[in-house]
Amino acid sequence: MDCKDTDHRWHLLRHRPCTQRSPEACNLILCSSLRVQEAMAKSRGQLYLWMCLAAALASFLAGFSVGWFIKPVKETTISAHYQQSTKWKLLSEMKAENIKSFLRSFTKLPHLAGTEQNLLLAKEIQMHWKRFGLDSVNLVHYDVLLSYPNETNANYVSIVDEHGTEIFKTSYFEPPPDGYKNVTNIVPPYNAFSPQGIPEGELLYVNYARTEDFFKLEREMGINCTGKIVIARYGKIFRGNKVKNAMLAGAIGIILYSDPADYSAPGVQPYPKGWNLPGTAAQRGNVLNLNGAGDPLTPGYPAKEYTFRLNVEDGVGIPKIPVHPIGYTDAEILLRHLGGPASPDETWKGTLNVAYKIGPGFTGSDTSRKVQMHVHNTNTITRIYNVIGTIRGCVEPDRYVILGGHRDSWVFGGIDPTTGTAVLQEIAQSFGKLLKAGWRPRRTIIFASWDAEEFGLLGSTEWAEENVKVLQERSVAYINSDSSIEGNYTIRIDCTPLLYQLVYKLTKEISSPDDGFESKSLYESWLEKDPSPENKDHPRINKLGSGSDFEAYFQRLGIASGRARYTKNRRTEKYSNYPMYHTIYETFELVENFYDPSFKKQLSVAQLRGALVYELADSTIIPFNIQDYANTLKTYSESIFNLSKKYGQQLTENGVSFVTAEQSLESVFMKDKA
Repeated sequence: MDCKDTDHRWHLLRHRPCTQRSPEACNLILCSSLRVQEAMAKSRGQLYLWMCLAAALASFLAGFSVGWFIKPVKETTISAHYQQSTKWKLLSEMKAENIKSFLRSFTKLPHLAGTEQNLLLAKEIQMHWKRFGLDSVNLVHYDVLLSYPNETNANYVSIVDEHGTEIFKTSYFEPPPDGYKNVTNIVPPYNAFSPQGIPEGELLYVNYARTEDFFKLEREMGINCTGKIVIARYGKIFRGNKVKNAMLAGAIGIILYSDPADYSAPGVQPYPKGWNLPGTAAQRGNVLNLNGAGDPLTPGYPAKEYTFRLNVEDGVGIPKIPVHPIGYTDAEILLRHLGGPASPDETWKGTLNVAYKIGPGFTGSDTSRKVQMHVHNTNTITRIYNVIGTIRGCVEPDRYVILGGHRDSWVFGGIDPTTGTAVLQEIAQSFGKLLKAGWRPRRTIIFASWDAEEFGLLGSTEWAEENVKVLQERSVAYINSDSSIEGNYTIRIDCTPLLYQLVYKLTKEISSPDDGFESKSLYESWLEKDPSPENKDHPRINKLGSGSDFEAYFQRLGIASGRARYTKNRRTEKYSNYPMYHTIYETFELVENFYDPSFKKQLSVAQLRGALVYELADSTIIPFNIQDYANTLKTYSESIFNLSKKYGQQLTENGVSFVTAEQSLESVFMKDKA
């Protein structure tokens, strides 16, 4: 009999005496009793289960409360103290004397990209980084198009008479400075990637060879540049753009020179007695128009053995007319006898002892004379080498903070780039000391010594192209380590707005090396010397443009980037860059005697660059400030929109409108406010 079928009979039988009960009744009672006991046991089990669950929940809530309100505060305090202490150890390990030693060692010999000496320097840096204790250090090569002057057929510019006889020739080379006269393999002044050619024609002065300069000549003065050789002074715009503008204007060649008005400081003597440009010095440099393409023959792809290459004549950005740089002593001779109209205004005049007439051609008895250029450069595919060192992160090893700067220079590279190379070296050494003491960053740090920057940012761009997907997905930031000084007045920062607050914070923690600010921070001297024009309560931070190795990472891959260096007084020192830029006189002695005798300014740059890398690599939360980015974006959009109002008719005629962009940005800010 099933016990479940007896429930309705239980009430009739349960009070009968046992003797009066039938066997069936006894069985019914037994089944019912078992059911009662089972129900009671089940009830006790459920109660016990609920009590356990309640106890577990209470324990969880208690633990959560304790953990939330007590433990993280303690851990955060300890972690913050540890990070600050570790950062201070990193910065205190950096020494001005070490930077000085690295700079002296790296500038003894020329190290032009693609040469044996630059490869030896790469191997020396690789050896140092391994000794410092970096987890891995590798040479990464690429085969790129480089350009060199002909060793047996020198480049020069001449004046020829009606019979073709040369009556004047510019210098073939710069006289070497004291202490370097026995150094070999010094490349003479030239413009890399200039095509070969011996054009001959009338000379025409075109100021800075900007678009507006050619408009002035052609549209206002009625002077045609077609078939002429033009001479332009360096400054204002990139030299490659000068060449491009001359080509578009119809010129058959262009001569570049550094006018003292643009490359000399008042009251300063020429080198070696001072740091001004001597008349014999000429600025080297490439004249490509790459627009970020990297190797001209492999645009968009790494220049490896397996990569398809364009023909040299089809290479990206290679000019079609000869280009050659000269010193201002030679330029003065060419300009002295120019005929034609006077300069349109004072902005066309430099400080040479000439009238700065426009031309074309010479005046007086020299009218039959022409200018002839002799350019014999050769372009050749050459192997270059980056040095890539890595410190593996312990928590987020797949997140990268990159510190990179180029190694190659036109000659000795006393300022560009080796003040940056020496600083990069000291930063790597200081991080290595932390590693040996047991520290390891949260994220991976990558150190990079780039090759062939002077030929168009080639080494850094090729590495970015080879690793584009990984870098876009994993990179946190890129900090550039090009020249650490271009002047000695104040620190200069160029960076994405994401880094503004971090830069302010770190400069407040670093001592100022400036005279008169011995007990103050780098932030305080920076603020006093170069306040922001938009907000006088903060120092100026500049927008990142291009022209150095951060370009591929910031402009192409969209990685947050920044750079720091010491610079001149922008209010009083109006010359372009620094006077010795890309000349033979850019030596260790130039830095030691004039720019940074104590090497303390370079030390401050090293500490700031190193601190940026440390914070970005080891902070629990990446120290970006999104609000600064949004506010800056809004400021830019408003300035563009306001500027567009000034040219409303022209924009309408050409179908250009910024209304959609303005509305899109406004909707973003409205959502943010909501």
